[in-house]
Amino acid sequence: MYKVLVIAYYFPPLGLSGVQRTLKFTKYFKDFNWEPTVITTGKIGYFAYDEKLLEEAINAGIKIIRTESIDPNTLLKNKGIVKMPSTWLMKVLGRISKTFFIPDNKKYWANKAAKVAKKVLSEDQYDAIYISVPPFSTIQPITKLKDKYDIPIFVDYRDSWLLNQFRFYPTPYHKYKHKKIEDSILRKVDRVIVVNRIIKENLLKNYQFLKFKDIDIIPHGFDQADFDNCTPYPRENKKMVIMYAGIFYEDITPKYLLNAFKLLSLEEPDIAANIELHFVGHFKKENKKLVKKLKLEHFVKEIGYISHDEVINRITSSDVLWLMLPNKEKMKNVSPGKLFEYFGARKPIIASLPEGVAKNAAIEYAGALITAPDNVEEIKQNLVTAHTNFIESNFTKCDEQYVEKHNRKTQAEQLVKIFQFHLKSE
Repeated sequence: MYKVLVIAYYFPPLGLSGVQRTLKFTKYFKDFNWEPTVITTGKIGYFAYDEKLLEEAINAGIKIIRTESIDPNTLLKNKGIVKMPSTWLMKVLGRISKTFFIPDNKKYWANKAAKVAKKVLSEDQYDAIYISVPPFSTIQPITKLKDKYDIPIFVDYRDSWLLNQFRFYPTPYHKYKHKKIEDSILRKVDRVIVVNRIIKENLLKNYQFLKFKDIDIIPHGFDQADFDNCTPYPRENKKMVIMYAGIFYEDITPKYLLNAFKLLSLEEPDIAANIELHFVGHFKKENKKLVKKLKLEHFVKEIGYISHDEVINRITSSDVLWLMLPNKEKMKNVSPGKLFEYFGARKPIIASLPEGVAKNAAIEYAGALITAPDNVEEIKQNLVTAHTNFIESNFTKCDEQYVEKHNRKTQAEQLVKIFQFHLKSE
């Protein structure tokens, strides 16, 4: 087998969407003759843990090396699961961190991970290094190993760097410094993988030494095995269940959906009475207060944070899935991972999305009702349409061929082909 050293800060038992792309790639590498070794974090404080995802990694025979250092999450390690702060506090803490740490506050861990990687590479022969980012601080110290061990480096951008939707630049110097660092590392790595075309186009525009062939696109996806092995929940009643799976942060919020549903309950009470809104994941205090203020407690069910396999069970038990992104220009290059997992469920989707790659994906999926993110009247009307389709069992079918493009196993094969093509071309 070929051997690949994987560097990933976010990996099970950490939960949430940031870990799943790397986990699923490494899970299927062996099927295509590549054996992964993952260098990741040790015990840290975090918003969510998922032991079932760790069990999945162990069952796949993935070798995992854990290392710790000083960063905010490590300092909170004794607290285990950290309470997710309010949206306002998250913004404040994020801006403080981005002011004092360039490119991010994980660079001390990145340096430690590079030392561990150096030891691993000294003891065994590897054919490639694969780095999953963010955190982007991971890349720079790892590139210093490239020449010493004559090994190609592949970087997977799960999100954009310089034009990241949540990036905050307190001064022009901060943006200059980020761009300078990104420029330097892109000159050293061998190939870049991104999750959508806009990120690729922005990289080619901002770093004109890059060639079109230097960047490959592998979108987010879903693991068909998750759906094949799931156990849908038995229905408690005959109401239509609209579900959201994930967390709310920055300007990603349920307030427009909730306000639209309130409007529906006033204008079409019989329809509203036949709908339940289920929220899976951390439901913050401000969202609970809004539910209470709008007097929607009877319609809203808070599931709370659950393991990923339980999320899949909930998704398959629902009638309609919902998600949103804020109506902002910087959201054009965002393609949330949960959207592609929704695709794997082949369920109808109410997609409250701005112009950009996520909206385009929802259109190609074919089974989505699309609204503007903040248009309460439009969202209300789509609730009515979804309910009519539910009553008549007349939801639009998804494009199965498009869905299959996002199968994680297929994507893992695509990734290892990128590895092998580069090795053969050297």
